[in-house]
Amino acid sequence: MADRAIFQGFVVARSDRLLRFAYLLTHDWATAEDLLQESLAKAWFAWPGIDEPEAYVRRVLITTYTSWWRRRWRRELPSDGLPEKPVHDQVADERAALWQAVGRLPARQRAVIVLRFYEDLPVAEVAQLIGCTPGTVKSQTAKALAKLRIDESVVKELQR
Repeated sequence: MADRAIFQGFVVARSDRLLRFAYLLTHDWATAEDLLQESLAKAWFAWPGIDEPEAYVRRVLITTYTSWWRRRWRRELPSDGLPEKPVHDQVADERAALWQAVGRLPARQRAVIVLRFYEDLPVAEVAQLIGCTPGTVKSQTAKALAKLRIDESVVKELQR
C-alpha cells in the first residue's frame, strides 16, 4: 500500500514534466499522453526496485517511443483541403520546418536532440537515460545535427 501512495505521489508531482518530455519526442499531445500512460504503467510493475524514478520513467519513455517509431507505418494521410494561412509568420514557419526535420530523424537521434537541446541535459545524463556511452551520445548528436543542416526544408525556410 505504501508503494502505491509513493507511486501516486510521483505521478502527481512529475507527470507534467514527463508529459512535456513525451510531447517533445512525439510532437503530438495525444500521442504524448498515450506514451506517458503506457510508460507509467510499465514503471508501476517495476516500482519497488526503482532507485531513481524519474530517470527510469524517462528511459521507459524513450524505449517505448523508439519501439513505436520502428513499428509505425509511414504513409501519407489524406485531407479534405488545405488549411488557410491568414498571416505569414516567418519564425513560426522556421520552427515548423525544424520540427518536421527533427521528426524525420531516427528515433534515437531525435531522443538525443530533445534531451540535449530541449531538456538541456548533459551528455552523461543523456547517455545514462538512453543506455549508451557518452561517446555514442556525442556521435548521435553530431549525425543528427549534420542531417538537420542539410535538410532541404530547413535550408529553404532559412533562406527566405
